[in-house]
Amino acid sequence: MSNIASAFKEEIARLARKEIKRENSSLKKSSTTFRSEIAALKRRVQELERQLKRGGRKGQQSTPGAANEDSVSPGTRFSARSMASQRKRLGLSAAECGVLIGASAQSIYNWEDGKARPRAQHLPAIYALRNLGRRQANEILESRKAA
Repeated sequence: MSNIASAFKEEIARLARKEIKRENSSLKKSSTTFRSEIAALKRRVQELERQLKRGGRKGQQSTPGAANEDSVSPGTRFSARSMASQRKRLGLSAAECGVLIGASAQSIYNWEDGKARPRAQHLPAIYALRNLGRRQANEILESRKAA
């Protein structure tokens, strides 16, 4: 009796392995095709990013001339730490600094925290903060608040 039971168990195990092998082979094939498609898509994305950077550089080179701002040189960079120190030096709140630059107080906080970067239209005003003193900044604030 035990021979029949053990033979039956072995036959069931053999059939189960055969079924599993068939299922696994189809899964392996689909997995292989998906991996190759993913790799091709990654290569495509990298190429598109390279093209975008190349196109972005060309656009940036023509922007400084269009800004009509003599005080901003093309090599000038934005620094979040510098922005915070300029605001402290002038004794301005984020809202007041935003009025000077033409942005919201939340934007100023995000720029200083490094969570965001200012748009090109705000950069000349940010660079102009470097040349302002406290009195000048307060005078400009007074005139803009009055207007």
